[in-house]
Amino acid sequence: AFFNCPRFARNMDMSDLDSKFDQAVIDSKNLAERPDDKTMLQIYALYKQATSGDVEGDRPGMFDFVAAAKYDAWEKQQGKSAEQAKTDYVALIEKLKG
Repeated sequence: AFFNCPRFARNMDMSDLDSKFDQAVIDSKNLAERPDDKTMLQIYALYKQATSGDVEGDRPGMFDFVAAAKYDAWEKQQGKSAEQAKTDYVALIEKLKG
């Protein structure tokens, strides 16, 4: 009966997702080729959304191009749940692994 409990099943799914996410983070550092800048920003934004939630704070100044680009990419993930961000992150890394 315990294993049929929806709450237990949800925890199992989250644990599995967390494991896949953790592995994808490792895999992202060992890709055969470095992704283009746009993809790197997407990886960053999904990771931040999955681990920190919605972007906070002020957008960096216009002369800090890298930080501003990261902020903008993360802001586009606004409202996405951690679970969805992790799922999207895993899918993106799997796609990049080929």
